[in-house]
Amino acid sequence: MTNEVHPDPKLEKRRRRTFSATERTRLLAEYALLKFGQKGAWLRAQGLYDGQLIQWRLAAESDAGIAPKTAGRKPLDSKDREIAQLKVDNAKLTKRVSIAEGLVELQKKVMALIESSSEAS
Repeated sequence: MTNEVHPDPKLEKRRRRTFSATERTRLLAEYALLKFGQKGAWLRAQGLYDGQLIQWRLAAESDAGIAPKTAGRKPLDSKDREIAQLKVDNAKLTKRVSIAEGLVELQKKVMALIESSSEAS
């Protein structure tokens, strides 16, 4: 007798559901037609939350629209790319300047040592 747990394969491969703009519009319209006592049962049957419908309704009313947002970073326009490149160049040049200043200070110290050793002799 073993105490192994066998998971349900349907539950192991769950994914986040996505809804197209037409699906969202259809679901919002269906929800709006329901009476007060029917809305909770309808939400459970659809596997939705009231908060989702509120967000969809607000998005539909705003300028953004109801279409789903694309994942990931927003693409950079030419101005943003130029700013990013200038920041990289600035960091490189700042590093070169600090190295050059360090070398100048080192040269000053070496010259001071040479002068002090020549005076001592």
